[in-house]
Amino acid sequence: VMAVSPALLLMDRNLLARKQNARLDKQNDLGWKLFGKVPLGDNAQRDSKKLQKEYEDKAGRPSKPPSPKQNVRKNLDFEPLSTTALILEDRPANLPAKPAEEAQKHRQQYEEMVVQAKKRELKEAQRRKKQLEERCRLEESIGNAVLTWNNEILPNWETMWCSRKVRDLWWQGIPPSVRGKVWSLAIGNELNITHELFDICLARAKERWRSFSTGGSEAETEDAGFSAADREASLELIKLDISRTFPSLCIFQQGGPYHDMLHSVLGAYTCYRPDVGYVQGMSFIAAVLILNLDTADAFIAFSNLLNKPCQMAFFRVDHGLMLTYFAAFEVFFEENLPKLFAHFKKNNLTPDIYLIDWIFTLYSKSLPLDLACRVWDVFCRDGEEFLFRTALGLLRLFQDVLTRMDFIHVAQFLTRLPEDLPAEEFFASIASIQMQSRNKKWAQVLTALQKDSREMEKGSPSLRH
Repeated sequence: VMAVSPALLLMDRNLLARKQNARLDKQNDLGWKLFGKVPLGDNAQRDSKKLQKEYEDKAGRPSKPPSPKQNVRKNLDFEPLSTTALILEDRPANLPAKPAEEAQKHRQQYEEMVVQAKKRELKEAQRRKKQLEERCRLEESIGNAVLTWNNEILPNWETMWCSRKVRDLWWQGIPPSVRGKVWSLAIGNELNITHELFDICLARAKERWRSFSTGGSEAETEDAGFSAADREASLELIKLDISRTFPSLCIFQQGGPYHDMLHSVLGAYTCYRPDVGYVQGMSFIAAVLILNLDTADAFIAFSNLLNKPCQMAFFRVDHGLMLTYFAAFEVFFEENLPKLFAHFKKNNLTPDIYLIDWIFTLYSKSLPLDLACRVWDVFCRDGEEFLFRTALGLLRLFQDVLTRMDFIHVAQFLTRLPEDLPAEEFFASIASIQMQSRNKKWAQVLTALQKDSREMEKGSPSLRH
C-alpha cells in the first residue's frame, strides 16, 4: 500500500471543502431563495428589487412601493366589504384597470341601485306606517267597544241584547275582555247548573279516575246501565284528546297551565251526562270556553251548549236528525250556490264529508282560533242557523277553486282549510248568504223536513216541492 503524506491529505480536504462551498453557493442563488428555502442575503435582495423594477418597467407602471392600504388589501385577497367598494373603487394593482366606459356604466348602475333601494325603503316605511295606523284604529275601536259593552249593554242586557245597535256591534266581533261574559249570557243556563253541581260532578269524576287507576271493581263504578269498561274507554279518550287539542298553543297538554281545567270540565261532563259521555270534538269546544271563562262557568256554558238540539243530535249520533240537518243545509246550498251545488252532486260530495267535523267542533278545529271565536260570537247570537250559514260562506269564498277540483281534492281541501283565511272577506262572504228559501227561513225549512221525515217513516210524505 502506497503511503500518503499528511500534506497531500490536507490538500484533498481543502479541495473537497471548496467544492462543497461552491455547491452551496449554487443552491443559494436567487431562484432557490424566491421559494423561501433560505433567508435572502443582501445581494439577493438587491437582485429581487432589480427584477421587480424591470417587470414594472415592462408593464408600464411606476416602480413605487405599495402603500400599507394596498398591503392590507393584498393580505385580504381583495374581499370588498360592500357593493359600493366593488363598483366605485379602482381595481387592485395586480389586475388590469377598468376601461372608462365600463367604470361609467358601473357608476350608473350603482346610482340606479341606490334609487331603487330608497324607493323600497320608502315603500316599506309607508307600509309600516299604514300597519301602525290600522293597529291604532283597531285598538281604539276595541277600546270604545269595551266601554260600550261594559257601560251600556251588559248592565241592560235583557232590553238591549236584541237591538239593532247591539247586533251590528256583535257582528264586528266581541272584545276579548268581555267575550266570556257575553257568551255566558247568550248561551244561557236553561239547565240551572250551579257551581256546587260542578264541584259534585268533578268530585265524582276524580273518584272514578282513582278507582280505575287502582283497579276498582266494576260494581263500584257502574252507573245508569253503563259498564266500567265503557266509562274507562271514555276517560282514556279524554286523556288522549286533550293532548291533541290546540297542540300549537302548548297550554292544554300535560304540564300546561290549562291541562287540569280542560280535564276537569270534560270529566265532570261525563258524570253529569253519562248517557252522552265523552265524544271526540268536545275537547275543542271546552277548550275555547276555558280560554274565555273560569272553570265552573266554562262547565255551565259547555253543558248548556251541548244541550242545544243541533249539538245533541250530532253528539248523540242521531242519524235521522243529522240527515235532516244535512237536507236543510242542501236546500240553502242550492239556493245560494247553484253551480257549486251541481258540481258537488256530480262528484257525489255529500255534506257529511265536511260538515260533521265543522259542527262537532263549532269550527274551532278547522279555522284559526281568533276567526273561530268571531264565528262563536255570532253563533251565540243567532244559534244553529249560523253554523250552516258559516259553512255556506266558506263554500262561497272558495267556490272558484272548488269547482275545478275532483272528489278527492275537494274533500282534502275542506277538511284542511287554508290557515291564512282573510277575516273580513270571510265574514263578507257569510253576510252575502241568504238564509231564506221560497219564503221559508231556516227554522221553517228544518221543521218541514222533520215533519216530512216522520211522514216518510209512515209512508206518506207531506213536504212537496
